Amino acid sequence: MCWCLPAEGWGPVERLREYLLESGYTIDGVRDRLGAVAAGALAREELVPAQRATTGGDPLATLIRLFWLGVAVPAEQAAPEVVASGLVRHEDGGQAVRATVHLQPWEGGGYLVSDRKVRPGDPALRPDHVVGAGGASANLAQLVSRHPVDSALDLGTGCGVQVLHLNGRARRITATDVNPRALELAALSWALSGVTGVDARTGSMFEPVEGETFDLVVSNPPFVISPVGALTYREAGGDDFCRDLVRQAPGYLNPDGQAHFLANWLHVEGEDWRERVGGWLGETGCDGWVVQRDVQDPAEYVELWLKDAAEQGTPGYAEHYDRWLSWFDERKVEGVGFGWITLRNSGSLDPVVRVEQLTHQVELPVGEYVDDVLDAIAAAHRAAGLESARLRTVEGLLDERIAVPGAEDPMKIVLRQTRGLRRSCEVGTVEAALAGVCDGELALGPLLNVIAELVGDGEQLSADALRPLIAEGFFLV
Repeated sequence: MCWCLPAEGWGPVERLREYLLESGYTIDGVRDRLGAVAAGALAREELVPAQRATTGGDPLATLIRLFWLGVAVPAEQAAPEVVASGLVRHEDGGQAVRATVHLQPWEGGGYLVSDRKVRPGDPALRPDHVVGAGGASANLAQLVSRHPVDSALDLGTGCGVQVLHLNGRARRITATDVNPRALELAALSWALSGVTGVDARTGSMFEPVEGETFDLVVSNPPFVISPVGALTYREAGGDDFCRDLVRQAPGYLNPDGQAHFLANWLHVEGEDWRERVGGWLGETGCDGWVVQRDVQDPAEYVELWLKDAAEQGTPGYAEHYDRWLSWFDERKVEGVGFGWITLRNSGSLDPVVRVEQLTHQVELPVGEYVDDVLDAIAAAHRAAGLESARLRTVEGLLDERIAVPGAEDPMKIVLRQTRGLRRSCEVGTVEAALAGVCDGELALGPLLNVIAELVGDGEQLSADALRPLIAEGFFLV
């Protein structure tokens, strides 16, 4: 079913929003009503504990059963505001009603409208399926810069979740999607969340905004790499779609504008994945930062996405699995990486791209300090005359030493960040000593000379040798 605006306009939507809030259908309200056990089971797609926690027919229980669990409820339990919204249909001769969409509470009193996540035994996903907010949506929201901007573009908005995050941070928001039905449900999400003024446009990639530029571009694209490409919300064939997205984005960025994407990329036999993805950014003219957060072997990857579409146990499961793996074999795929891609249109004639793997837990949200990360990468690459630069040790840095008991010198010295990306790096005596005295007051060159004399082992470190530690945020210029 495709939702359409009721003939009365937004009135039924506004009344539904008021009713949802009055009934306690919020993130906290649902969490408190379900309890930890039922909420945990629901995260595993097990409905029975949540159904047991929502008996009684009171408004909150009814809303949870209707819009979150997707089960039918007696017609007399459905409030007039719910029926008038057009988001439920009657069954059993009018004796029961069932929601036609998944309506979930969101942060800040907002709501998201999408199709329900498919469960084992459900009919196959429709081609214009609109996915709800999940882990990928949260990852992107955590990555995006918190810096206020005048204009923002949400490319491939889906159910509209990124717009809810951008609202209040961007003065003007444009949202696009190739799926017209996604924009219909997104518009309902925004209306139920009190978000107005979004410029929504239908079209593929950057076509709907051709000739325009933005301060911020975000996208959770259809990054799943598969031979079929039948589910437009997630699949686009190979990793070419993500590559093209990265290469085209700079043409739509204002000076100092940023773009943040999620992406998958192939690990191909005989090819370094860093060179593959770094090559996507190499000709953009932008500073870039790529982080691989996870990598899966082909079988793990196929199983993940077949499970996502609830195909396990279906008659075609084994055939689909085999066809997908054969497609990977033909391309000599050894694994699939998942991660973040960030671009900044710095305007430099000497752009820098950093590609790395960070699989450990980092401080969230990354968007709070992503500008500092980009600044550090650029400073390490472009700063001239580091001997005269004044460095400061980053806040929260730890010096960890490993030594045999009674030994005069440590076997290993590790600098470890307790904030931000929480990187760690094994260093020498000079770097460790520098971290202890670097406060931004003295130039680097003289400091290194003094430290070399104090260490007394003849070790001399050039200022340029510290560029990697600057790029990784251990020292601030």
